This record gives sequence, C-alpha cells and structure tokens, in this order.
Amino acid sequence: MGLKHVLRRLAKSPMFTIVAVVTLAIGVGANTAIFSVLEGVLLKPLPYPDPEALIAVDHAAPGVNLPSAGAAPFLYFTYREEGRTFEDIGMWRTDTLSVTGLAEPEQVDGIDVTEGVLPILGVHPLLGRLFLRADDSPGSPETVMLSFGYWQTKFGGDASAIGRRILVDGHPREIIGVLPARFRFLDLKPALFLPMQQDRSKTYLGNFSYSAMARLKPGVAMAQATADVARMIPIALRKFPPFPGYNAKMFDEARLGPNLRSLKQDLIGDIGGVLWVLMGTIGMVLVIACANVANLLLVRTEGRQQELAIRAALGAGWGRIARELFVESVTLGVLGGALGLGLAYGALRLLIAIAPANLPRIGDISIDGAVLLFTLAVSLAAGMLFGAIPALKYASPHVSATLRAGGRALSQTRERHRVRSALVVIQVALALLLLVGSGLMIRTFQTLKQVQPGFTHPEEVQTLRIFIPKTQAREPVQAIRMEQDILEKIAGVPGVSSAGLTSSIPMDGSGWHDPVYSDERSHDDSHIPPLRLFRTVSPGLLRTMGNSLIAGRDFTWAEVYEKRPVAMVSENMARELWRDPAAAIGKRIRESLKAPWREIVGVVGDERDDGVNQKAPSIAYWPILMDNFEGEQPFVQRSAAIAIRSRRTGSRAFLNDISHAMWSVNANLPLANVRTLQEIYNKSLARTSFALVMLAIAGAMALLLGVVGIYGVISYSVSQRTREIGIRMALGAPRREVTRMFVGHGLRLAAIGVACGLAAAAVCMRLMSSLLFQVSPLDPVTYAAVALGLAAAAVLASYVPALRATAIDPAEALRAD
Repeated sequence: MGLKHVLRRLAKSPMFTIVAVVTLAIGVGANTAIFSVLEGVLLKPLPYPDPEALIAVDHAAPGVNLPSAGAAPFLYFTYREEGRTFEDIGMWRTDTLSVTGLAEPEQVDGIDVTEGVLPILGVHPLLGRLFLRADDSPGSPETVMLSFGYWQTKFGGDASAIGRRILVDGHPREIIGVLPARFRFLDLKPALFLPMQQDRSKTYLGNFSYSAMARLKPGVAMAQATADVARMIPIALRKFPPFPGYNAKMFDEARLGPNLRSLKQDLIGDIGGVLWVLMGTIGMVLVIACANVANLLLVRTEGRQQELAIRAALGAGWGRIARELFVESVTLGVLGGALGLGLAYGALRLLIAIAPANLPRIGDISIDGAVLLFTLAVSLAAGMLFGAIPALKYASPHVSATLRAGGRALSQTRERHRVRSALVVIQVALALLLLVGSGLMIRTFQTLKQVQPGFTHPEEVQTLRIFIPKTQAREPVQAIRMEQDILEKIAGVPGVSSAGLTSSIPMDGSGWHDPVYSDERSHDDSHIPPLRLFRTVSPGLLRTMGNSLIAGRDFTWAEVYEKRPVAMVSENMARELWRDPAAAIGKRIRESLKAPWREIVGVVGDERDDGVNQKAPSIAYWPILMDNFEGEQPFVQRSAAIAIRSRRTGSRAFLNDISHAMWSVNANLPLANVRTLQEIYNKSLARTSFALVMLAIAGAMALLLGVVGIYGVISYSVSQRTREIGIRMALGAPRREVTRMFVGHGLRLAAIGVACGLAAAAVCMRLMSSLLFQVSPLDPVTYAAVALGLAAAAVLASYVPALRATAIDPAEALRAD
C-alpha cells in the first residue's frame, strides 16, 4: 500500500489522526529537547582544536580537606620549567575591570591570563596579535585584547582600534588584538583579556587563587600527566620560599597532590548526572505516549477486522497486512516527530532565554544534524513500537471465525480487553514513577526554602560592586574615606534604611579560604589549622544583610581608621573553638604565625555561602582596613561589594538614585554586578530548580497521558458493552451500580499500575539521591500523596464515561444489537 493511500486513510479520520500525532509530538518533542541539551552540554567536544588534549590542572589538599584547591603561581612556574608531558601550560583568573574614558564609566568582566592560555586554546586573533612572553613579563608596557562583542559595541568594529589606548583601572593600556566572534573562553563572557605579568622573583608558596589549563603532548594519557605533576609538586615546594609566617612543612602536612581532569569535565561539573536522569524520565513520557497511541490504533484496527479478514481470505499474506499496518503507524510517528521538532525548537529557545544558572555550555545547545537524526530515529522507533501491537494481533486474523461473527454479533474478546488494560497499567505505572520523582524534587525544594541562609528578606537587599583604583585614591585611608562617603550618600537616598560594604556577598562565590590561628590552641610551625572563609566587612554591613549578632558587637568606623586589631567570627567557629559563642568575646585570632593577634569583638550568626544545601562555613570577619594582613602593609579593601537595604530594590528609579549618589562622590566609579540578594539566593537553588521544573513538566505530561489512557479504555468499554448495559438496566439495575462497575474497572487498572509503579519507584528513585536534600528516596509522604492523587485522577477519568453509560436508553440499546 502506497504512502498516498495511507495519508488519505488518515485524513478520513481527522480526530484520530490529530490526537495520535499531538500525543506523539509531546513525547518526541520532549525527548528531542532534552537530547539537544544533553548533546550540547555533554556530548559535543569543546570548540577548540584537538579538545581531547586540553586539561584543567587542579590540585587536592586532603590534609586540609580541600578536594579542589585550584592552581598557584609557584606551581605554574615549576610545571612550565620542569614538565615533561605538557605542550604548554597557562594560568588564568577572572577579574572585574573599571573602564573609563570611552563613554560613561563602566565595570566589565575580564580575564587575566599568562601568555600561553590563548595559544593553548588554539585561538587566532581577528585583528592584531596575541600576547607574547614580553607582554606577560613584569614591568612591560601594559596591553589588552578585546572580545569581538566589546570591539563592536565600543569601537563600532573599527580596525583602527588596534594601537589605541584605553584606561583600565586607571592605567592606560594599548589594544594589541581583537578575538574572533566565534571564540568563547569556556562559559565566561569577558570583555577584556589582560596579561597577568606574574613576577617569578616575588613568588611564594601558596596563593591558590588561580585556575590553570594545559595541552598534553601527542600520545600522552591523563595518567602520565598526573604522575608527572605528582613528581613536580615536591620540586615546587623546595624551589620557592613560603609566605612570611608559613613554612614548607605546612604544605607537606596539607598533602598537596594533582587533581587533573579534562577541560570539558571541569567545565561541565556534576550536571551530567542530572541530565541523564532527565533523559530517562522524558524517555518514559514517550513510552506512555506510545502506549496511548497503541490503544487508539487497537480501537481503530478492530473497526477494520472484517476488511482485514476479507483481504486475508482473498489471499493477502501476513506480511502484506502487517506492512500496511506498520506503514500507517510509522507515518503517524514521522508526523508526530515533525510536530515534536517544532515544539522542541520552541522549548529550547525558551530555555536559552531563561539561561538556568547551573547549566554550562548553553551556547552550544542547538538543533543540529545529530539532533535531527535522533528525532528521526525516535519517531521511527516510536512508530514501530506502538504499531507492533495491532500488527501482531490483526495482521493474521482468524478469517472464518471473523466472517461468521460479522454484523451485530461482533464483540470484543476478553483477550483484547487484556491487551488494552495492560497498556493502561504500563501508562499508570510510568506516570507514577515520574510523579514520585517530581514529588521528591518538590519536597527537596520545600526543604531547601526552609533552611535559614543567615540573612533576612533578601528581596529588600540590593547589591553591586565597585573598585577604587590607586589612581582615584592612592592612600589606603583615602580609599576607605571614599567608600564611607559613598555609603553615607547611599544611606541618604529615599527609602534606604542602611548600607554596608564587604569583600564578598554570601553565595556569590567570591570569598576565599585561609587558615586561622587562635591564641588558645597551640600551633607549631608544621601544623596548619583548619581553613576558614575570610570576609572583610564595614560597620553596618551585618545590619544591612540582616545577620544576627549572637554575642558582642559590630566593628566601628573609629576602629577601621585607627586600624585596631579586631575581628569577628561566625557562631559555628566560636562553638568549635570555645564551645560557647559568648566565650569567644575577648579571645584572639590571626591569619598567620607572624601576623598580629586580633581581638574578637563579635560573634555572627551562621551564614550559608555555597548554597543552602551545603553546611554553613566557619567564617572569620576582618575590618576593611588593617595595618598588616596576609603580607599587605597596610591592607585595604579596594574591590568591594555594597549591600543596600530598601523596599525600592530592583526598580530603575532606585538604581538611578544609587548611581547619582555614588557619582556625587566620584564620577569615575562604574557600577558592576547589580543584583538583588534574592537573585543571588535563587541562583544557589538553580540546580534544584532546573531539575524540579523539568521533572514536574515530565510528571504533568505523564499524568495527562495516563488519565487520557484510562478515559479511553473505559469509554471504549462503554461503547462495546452498550447491549449489556441496556439489559442490566432493563432488568432493574440502578444507575449507581452501572456507574460503580465502570469506575471500579478504571480504579482496578489504576491500582495495579500504582502497585507496579511504587515497586519500580522504590528501586529507581535511588538514582536521584544526589539531587535530594534531607529527603529520602523512599519518602513515604511523597509516595502516599502521589498514589492517592493518581487514584483520584483515575476515578475522575473513569467517572465521565461511566456517567455516559447510565444515560443509555435500554430500548435503544437492545434495538441497536
């Protein structure tokens, strides 16, 4: 039978065709969309030459509980000089840069790189040149490279930009190159690239605040590179001196070791587990859709039994009839796939517009050739899957029996009932499995929302970053005076209740960790105390953030300007060291053995920093101006985040008022990272939110398709048992009994499906353990709620056709047979 004949036959049954195609489009479209994400994030290679040779050079320090310590200059120089397995190695870090002189002052994202980073990635400049070793040498003329987007925005794509100078952090830098439009530095979107200009002669052990990448030599495996790095670490520890107050024995105790991984794996992180779970759940939606369409095809094919029987009697073989049925089902599959592809395209555009914070490589997600092949394969497989059941049942009918049973004697056999009922049971079981998964994620999300982050009313806190370069305030006290003046001007803006300044906003990922020594713990030269999160804060910051002072008091401005040796600690740190927060007041801490002791004047309530699903870190709070801190004499916090508490947060008028208040102090200070604390908090929930939304959509589709399946089976049962219903009612059966009979049938199917689904969920939900937070994969509340909800939906789906059965006129039913 030709395709034209199949299309004409489908056109004669428009309702059946539309329902089948739309049902399949939902299943195929959802699978195409999630496969596009999976392929773009996990399967595609990085967009660099020979990406398999690119690795992230990270380190672990199990002695101080650091699984990922980062990279450090002393290691970078050692690997560059002593390495045997790297073609080249480079070091980089993110930066926030103030650009003035082009237009209105602005703060842009930048990347500081050693001269090898861009060549390692195989990039060639669109204009100009890359950094050379001379650009990366201390004391060399300062240069800069522009991203394509920044070149277009600020210079209009003018090639004469090469050789011009721009003011970056108050220093003139010559533009030496423009990077191509297609180049992306991992998942970052920097406007500027700057040479790092690390001074080898001033390099000490420590300073793990960098990232490093390398390109392996041809034929070198990861294991060989790991062994080479392990060989070089002891060399590095002997090559460079420790920072004042530290010694090499401390690094021996930290047990520094290699933690190399592919650059792609470093970029992706742990999102792979989430995506594979989602792929599996969305695959179940397609199976449910196929079961639904299979039931529709069974009903449709049963209406053609006599036609098929006659064709068989006239000599049509099993293969020919089966081929006809398969062509029809595959055609439906392809039509559903084409519509599903359109739905997937819309869903991906929406996903890219939303840009979930935890989803890497979002720019690589697209509908490409691999996705089109996947959609075609899934569409054909779906067509074969749901077409197999009617083909196997009706391609070789019992010809004589069917012909003898023609007309009104045609009735449905118990076996046909069982096939349709089995399909419904499968649908219900899979729907329950998906609903349990989404239910567990909802419970996780609720639990996370109940965790106290350590600050209050984040929607009322506006945050932004500023940087005061030495060209704007050379002396440290001048910089602090400027920051205080800015805070006072902001505090005078209508609607602002308080403002404060800090080195890092909770959960924004900009804090750093170092050891803290206490005066009541003996520390010899070889022992490194536990690492603590360091945060510098101004007076008033705690009140602005809504932090609670458990004991003691906040810093004062007099202490800041007089550089008094004071500090504050978090509650968990106080309890760990002194058992009682109040006992910490008056105790002393310092950041190294050679640093001055600082008296603890306050204990701050615990504050989450790595997301609410992680334990609150122990934090040491320091003033924003100190006489001697981590080798800086004096130390001043020039790059700072400002927090502003107001009920006007987020509005354009409020941000304009804040800008004018700042610029009344210094017109050259740009605002950067303008976000509310609520946005930062929501970003910390992004991984859970993404999984929750995707599983909830899958669960909702599964529930809808499952309910439709139950409705279809009961409706068809009513239509096939019209005569039986008429006889029952003619004999006096009450309408309630007829209703109960059909509702009971639907409920039995649902109960069997629920039982099978619960058993499957108890096994499969363990795969979701890494996505859950303080919720068991066997959470009884979730299982009970989903089972009862699905049973209620089954009753409702059965009740509607059951009511139609009670409306049958017995006389009409008896005359109809």
